Amino acid sequence: MTFRWTRFHSRSAGIVLGLGLDLILGDPRRYHPVAGFGQAAAALETRSYRDSRVAGGVHTVVLVGSVMAASAAVATATRRRGPILDTALTASATWVALGGTSLARTGSRMAGHLRYGEIDDARALLSSLCGRDPSVLNVDGLTRASLESVAENTSDASVGVVFWGALAGVPGILGYRAVNTLDAMIGYRSPKYLRFGWFAARLDDAVNLAPARLTGLTTSALAPAVGGRATDALRSWRRDASRHPSPNAGVAEATAAGALGVTLGGRTEYAHGVEIRPTLGTGPAPSPVDLERAARLSRLVQIAATAVSAVLAVSIGEAYVVFGGRR
Repeated sequence: MTFRWTRFHSRSAGIVLGLGLDLILGDPRRYHPVAGFGQAAAALETRSYRDSRVAGGVHTVVLVGSVMAASAAVATATRRRGPILDTALTASATWVALGGTSLARTGSRMAGHLRYGEIDDARALLSSLCGRDPSVLNVDGLTRASLESVAENTSDASVGVVFWGALAGVPGILGYRAVNTLDAMIGYRSPKYLRFGWFAARLDDAVNLAPARLTGLTTSALAPAVGGRATDALRSWRRDASRHPSPNAGVAEATAAGALGVTLGGRTEYAHGVEIRPTLGTGPAPSPVDLERAARLSRLVQIAATAVSAVLAVSIGEAYVVFGGRR
């Protein structure tokens, strides 16, 4: 059988190259497209905001739909120019959408601050990881908040990007990031966004169902690389994940807790109020050393999930051909 390069091979190669760019360069330092999208969403919100689910749904559909339509048009035009440009576009989209390297680096920096008692620096850095109130957190609270954020955002900032890239190419990558960004902006259960942000939050739950479970599987498989056991991660997933208020964060955090041998959850303070989260895992409270292990595990999970997604993209292409599709 003669090998023929298809758009699915470009998709697979682009995902891998995009991760490589993220590992080497991290996030774009200037003119980040995700930040630009956030500014556009905030500007639209000044006109579209109403205290209703319908208004929030329209706001979300307009923004996400616009991103996906524009990226689909560009991807189609680029594909006609050949596989090199097609691959380069996918790699570029993957790179700008990924945030996994910055996440792991920030987790490692936080671990260093906490290990050496630099509490003010740790509190200042926390906003780069999550929306909790750092002023009320001590070393233990900062460590737990950071570790939970690293675990959850490994799925949101990396695994979801490459998974949807495998399924839907550039529109999938950028559409996923748009949904994730809107959830971060308006998905909180604050009085202002309880109704307006409802659709964005539910849509984010839906698009993260599969990526979160891929994160759980890869986290469990890689637990021995950070001194844990896969069976402990899987047990924590089965026992604790469903108790978490999020159907996806619960999987990522529970498997991370089991893999690292720590307990997560408890009193959690956000700007919009206090939540009492169920406990995940059965070990001691996490230490700064555990946070560094979590950052290392996050890097490994990102690489493994990208490899799985690259294979998935090619497999989708082969299935497309078998069932009568065009290359």
